[in-house]
Amino acid sequence: MKREQMLENLRTRTTPWDIVIIGGGATGAGVAVDAATRGFSTLLLEREDFGKATSSRSTKLIHGGVRYLEQGNITLVMEALKERGILRRNAPHLVHDLAFVVPNYEWWEAPFYGIGMKVYDLLAGRYGFGKSRILSREETLERLPTIRTDGLRGGVMYYDGQFDDSRLLIHLIMTAADHGATLLNYAEVTAIPRGEDGFVSGVEVVDRSSGSGTFHIPARVVINATGIFTDETRRLSDPSAEPMVAPSQGIHLVFERSFLRGDSAIMVPHTSDGRVMFAIPWHEHTVVGTTDTAIDSPSYEPRPLEQEIEFVLETAGQYLSRPPLREDILSVYTGIRPLVKAGMGSKTSALSRDHTIHIESSGLLTIVGGKWTTYRHMAEDCVDHAINLGSLEERKCLTHELKIHGYPSDTTHLNHFLVYGSDAEKIHRLIDENPSLERQLHPDLPYIAAEVVWAVREEMARTVEDVLARRTRALFLNTSAALAMAEDVAMLMTSELSEDQHWLAAQLADFRLLAEAYLPGGAA
Repeated sequence: MKREQMLENLRTRTTPWDIVIIGGGATGAGVAVDAATRGFSTLLLEREDFGKATSSRSTKLIHGGVRYLEQGNITLVMEALKERGILRRNAPHLVHDLAFVVPNYEWWEAPFYGIGMKVYDLLAGRYGFGKSRILSREETLERLPTIRTDGLRGGVMYYDGQFDDSRLLIHLIMTAADHGATLLNYAEVTAIPRGEDGFVSGVEVVDRSSGSGTFHIPARVVINATGIFTDETRRLSDPSAEPMVAPSQGIHLVFERSFLRGDSAIMVPHTSDGRVMFAIPWHEHTVVGTTDTAIDSPSYEPRPLEQEIEFVLETAGQYLSRPPLREDILSVYTGIRPLVKAGMGSKTSALSRDHTIHIESSGLLTIVGGKWTTYRHMAEDCVDHAINLGSLEERKCLTHELKIHGYPSDTTHLNHFLVYGSDAEKIHRLIDENPSLERQLHPDLPYIAAEVVWAVREEMARTVEDVLARRTRALFLNTSAALAMAEDVAMLMTSELSEDQHWLAAQLADFRLLAEAYLPGGAA
């Protein structure tokens, strides 16, 4: 997947695109895959890097949503459980089963949560990941060796899915490209002009990476899939558009794996702010989160609030035998949810997690809300609407059975390279050609130099941040290690991109400034 080729596709096309998508997160990428596989000419434009905002900052779970079950949103849970099963089948290199344990400290918790999880199993039907069951105290300790033992009665175990969000996103982008879509990161839509009939006629886009100028892109349908920036994009078409999104911030703290030994995760169904709290094993580390804090406006690099960090530390300390301290935090990452407004309620945890499709009077099609797990269904719904809106030819959705790029024939030998799937063999070829690329970039993380080269050549990485935050997950796992790796990564990229020392110095300065937000001392 070459950015230069994508840009050439943009330059040389002489007829309107069937579908232009603004936004390169989970929703936009899903729509691009759906549209391209139906045979529509498809262009996706992302202002920053793919997944720069919400889609790389999730809790790393593909799940039905136990909390939504408690809220009575059965339809959403059933849809998510079905999509969870479809995604594991279509992307086994990126989605896998994970056992969760709800620790019980009160007599009523085992029967209460046990029944709830049986309902969860029932709703999953043939898409189930495993049967839930009640655990004894001894079985709970076997699965969660680091759980607090005082007053522990037992637990309830159930199964959900886990994934690497930005890796799945990159593979969706590559899947869309495999089926003929053109996709560009660092391509900012600056205007959504209307034709003489008053309806959206396309977009104006600036290539921010290569500086190749502004393009007018005609389109039959323009889709706004910009997540937390939905309202900003809508105002490009209609400056008077009323806000649809109520942004909510959540943080996750990352610790050493020793805080959660064993292969199971912890799920705390009720915390003091009303959210579910998870402690999960992820890439040989422990991730704990999340919070739910209403905020006034979105940003690409939201900062954790001091009270959020303290809340997660305090809550985790109530359940772990070794309470984590601030100095144990390896990274803190913050994401913003694009929740769709529902009435005038102020509590963001009560707002809709369902997706919404809205068509402006100008003809701009907006899709917002939803969750990572249901991205495929959201995309199918969106393209169905786009077909009607743009009077496109009726074509059947093909993504239900579509294998995601990298689908491996064998995963037993991939180890750390599992997330690359079938591309792992190509990375090994890079090492065969240049054995120095096998060197590990930092002793505390598994990433090697060949992954940097692969990210630039085949995954459209343009900055040090792209590589350390989203092509690898170094910044999210261990900020100090990522900072130590940055110069080596920058030097590799300088060579691959034919840049100079000024570019290298600017990249390092930018990355060091960015990384401050991922250190606990960087809290606002």
